[in-house]
Formats: sequence, C-alpha cells, structure tokens
Amino acid sequence: MSTCSGTANYTSSPLSFSKTTTTTCSSLLHELQEIWDEIGESDNERDEMLLQLEHECLDIYRKKVETSKRCKADLHHSLAEAKAKIAELASALGERISLPQYEKMGGNIKEQISVINPTLENLKMLKHGRVREFSELQLQIAQICAEIADNDQTLNPDDIQVDELDLTTKKLGQLNLQLLELQSERNFRLQKVNSHISAIHKLSVVMSLDFKRIMAEIHPSLIDSPTGQSKSISNETLARLTSEVNSLMQNKQWRLEKVQDLGSTLIELWNLMETPIEEQKRFNLVTRLITSTVDEVVSQECLSSHVIEQTEAEVARLNTLKASKMKELIFKRQNELEEIYSRVHMDVDREKAREILISLMESGSVNLSDLLSSMEEQIAKAREQAQSRKDILDKVEKWKHASEEESWLDEYERDDNRYNAGRGAHKNLKRAEKARTLVSKIPSLVENLTAKVKAWELDKGMQFLYNKAPLLRTLEEFTNLRQEKEEEKRRYREQKKLQDQLAAEQEALFGSKPSIKKPLCVSTNGNTMVATPNSRRVESARHGISGGREQRDSVKAIPINYVALPKDDRGV
Repeated sequence: MSTCSGTANYTSSPLSFSKTTTTTCSSLLHELQEIWDEIGESDNERDEMLLQLEHECLDIYRKKVETSKRCKADLHHSLAEAKAKIAELASALGERISLPQYEKMGGNIKEQISVINPTLENLKMLKHGRVREFSELQLQIAQICAEIADNDQTLNPDDIQVDELDLTTKKLGQLNLQLLELQSERNFRLQKVNSHISAIHKLSVVMSLDFKRIMAEIHPSLIDSPTGQSKSISNETLARLTSEVNSLMQNKQWRLEKVQDLGSTLIELWNLMETPIEEQKRFNLVTRLITSTVDEVVSQECLSSHVIEQTEAEVARLNTLKASKMKELIFKRQNELEEIYSRVHMDVDREKAREILISLMESGSVNLSDLLSSMEEQIAKAREQAQSRKDILDKVEKWKHASEEESWLDEYERDDNRYNAGRGAHKNLKRAEKARTLVSKIPSLVENLTAKVKAWELDKGMQFLYNKAPLLRTLEEFTNLRQEKEEEKRRYREQKKLQDQLAAEQEALFGSKPSIKKPLCVSTNGNTMVATPNSRRVESARHGISGGREQRDSVKAIPINYVALPKDDRGV
C-alpha cells in the first residue's frame, strides 16, 4: 500500500508522466504482484523489494537532477564563454556589439544561446577574414622589406604571425598605408636601378664593354633571366650601381680626353705632313670628338679600346714619318715665315736665318720637334704682327699709287703733244683728270698715314720699318721733297710769267709780224679748215692779249676731241 501510495505520491510530483507511461507502470506492478503471489513472497520481502525499487527510482532521479544541473552549469558556462568571446572578438575587431538583457525578459539559457550564437559566428567569420587580410598585408610588407634588405630567403605565408588581439580597421589602415609607402619606395628604388642599368648600358655601348658581365658582378638578378627573378633593389645593390656608373663616367671622361688629345695630335701631324684627305677619313670618328663634351658622345664603340689603340698606332706612325721629314718641314716653315715678312715689307736676313737653322740641326743640340714648335710660334707672332701692320700697309699702297700717278701726271703735262688726236689720247685725258683728283689728296693721305704710324710705334714700342727703312723717315723725306718740287714749280711759274710779260711788252713795242703759216680750226661739219688772220687775232683777244706781232712761226693742228682742262696751281 505504501508502495502504491509512494507510487501515487511519485506520480503526483511536479514531473508529470504521460498517460501511456502511467498505464505501463500499473500493468507492470500488477504483473509483479501476480509473480510474487505465485512465488509465495512474504509481505516483508515484498516491502523490501518495493523499497529497493523506490530507492533505485530516487537514485535515477538524483542522477538525472545532477546531470541536469551539470547541463545547466555547462549552458551557463557556454553562454558566459560566448558572451566573453563576443566581447573579445568585438574588442579585437573594433566592433560595437549590443546584446539583449534576457534575464530581465525571462528567457531561458538555451534561448539566449540560440540568439547569441549567430552573432558569435558572424564575428568569427569577420575575424577570419580580417586575419586573412592582415596576413596578406604583412606578407607583402615582409616581402618588400626582404627585397630592400636583399634577403633571398623565401617567405612562407604560414610563418606570418598576426596579432589577433588587434584586428581593427585602424590597424588595417595603418598596414595599408605602410604597404603603400613600401611599394612607393620599391618603385622608386626600381626606377633608380633601371636608370643606373640604362646608364651603364649606354656607357658600355660607347666604350664597347661587356654589359652582362658588369651586371652579373653587381648582382645576378640584374641580368634578364627566364626564371623571372625580380631585380635586386637593396641598398647594397644601389650603392654598387651608383659606384659603377661613376666609375664608368670617369673612364669615359678619361677616354674622351685621350681621344681628343690623340685627335688634336693627328690633325697637327696631318697638317705638318700634308696628309691626303682620303687617309684622314679613316679617323673622322676620332676628329669629330675633339670639340664634343662627355654628354654628347653617344656613338657606338667610339671610345672603345680598339679605337684608342688604332689611333695611338697611327700617331706613332706619323711621328716616325715626321722625324724623317722634320728638316724639310723646318725649311718649309722658314719659307712661310719669310713669305709673311716679305708680304708686309718687314726686314729679315734670310741667309743668316738659314745658316742658324742649319747649324742647329747639324749640331744635334736642339730637338727638331721643339725647333719646329718654336718656328710655329714665330709664324703665329709674324701673322699677328702682319695683321697689325695691314691697315698701315694699305694706306702705304694708296700713297705709293698716288705718288706714281703724280709722276705720270708730271710727265704727261710736260708732253706738248698730249692733245694731238691719236690712239689712247682720250683715255689719257680721263686718266689725267683722275690723277689730278688723286694728287690733290696726297697731303691728307700722308698726314693720316703719319699719324697711324706714330700711334703704331707708340703702341708697339718699336719703329715701323718698310723695306728696311723707317717709314716715318721715308714719309718725312717724301714731304720735304714734295715741298721742294712745289717750290720749284712755283719758281718756274713765276719765271714763265715774267717771260710771258716780257714777250707781251716786246710785241706791244715792236708790233706784230704777219704769220706765214695759219692755224687750223674746226669746222661745223667736223672737217678742218685754215684759219684767217682775223680769226687768229680774235682768238688772241679772248686770252686778253692786245695787238702785237705774231711770235710763232707756225701753228699746230688742234685735235677734234680737244677739251680744255684747267690746270691747278701746281701745274707744270
């Protein structure tokens, strides 16, 4: 009874059983009673068995309660862990997450967990994505840093350690900024590397150097390889490239100066040896570089060792030839020097100069090259001196020409037949007119020439010699002589004037004598006709001569093209 009551009490506990379960328990209890009746169990034994069953049921309940408590504790722990994880992830990701207060809402634990789990999973996925982004960024940063540091070790993505406590977007932005700076630095370094490589390649082409060997010595990655290895951009590589460029530039400068020196020597030797143009064309590449700057020289192999050696060999060959022809060249330069002096009327003792040259060459005490160089300097000075005398010599030539014309004019005016019709008479008349104009300028020409000579002598501190004589003295003598001639002409004119006056007085005193021969005059139709005595007297009257006998025995014919030209006061 107690069992039933116990059972009844058990079944009436807050835990309610289903109708099927209750029916099953009653059927089993009834079946147990029948078995006990058949067995003949006593009431005490039956009560013990029922008590045992009751204890077993209680144990089962207790175990179940313990299990439920543990389950509850586990759920609470899981909920707490989930909340803590959410808080941790939210803090690491820099996200703000707000969870509902289920305690106030009366929700059970499983409901709270079911609500929190999606948020937790989303945060985990977000963290996984962030970790992947951080890992990729840090891997790229590490790779660029390794390139700059010239670290050939291959980086493994698994070796990248990501700080999962700081996965915020701020930190991600900082890494992105750092990556951009490193990428900019890498691009800048790569540009410098390519620029240095280009410069080295150009210099190698100009000087015919092994470009690949130079690059391999600096860094193997600088040579184009099928493996696609990136070029080294490390500080050491950049330093080596910069040093190599500077070294090659110095080498280029040295080679250019050497080639320019050899080219200048070649031109000097060619000029001395009078080398044909066809032979000179072989070294046009060298001579074109004489005036070039180092930046202008870009032609292929123009500064190669072969070109330099070939040019040196040619210079050596020409020097050997020059030594054998040096005496001939020295005398040739002496002739050139004498010709310069001769052209500008400078005094030079040719015989003595040649004797000195022969003595020097035969004695062997003087280097022929130095002697030739000395003569070149003398020629340069002679040309400079000749240039300084040019203006004066031009005026001397004008003065000489004017003097010659004056002498010709004197001879011409002393010729009584100068107006006769004949070949060249008209040309002589024109020349005489020009000569009179030129002669009238002689005083000013001499004056200007004297002033220039004095200025030249004051500047140079020496006398201006012309054909071994001081030009100033020659001009002074010319001026004095000309003044004497002018005085002589003046006396002649006065004497002639007195003679004319005396003749006129005698004619007026004794009268005129009839002329037997009559002068010719020019008719209007161009033919000559005999002049009458009356016409002769008219002509004499035009000249201011009155009456008197005719003093002339005969009258000469006047040319048809006669033009009366007035004589200047200096006329003869």
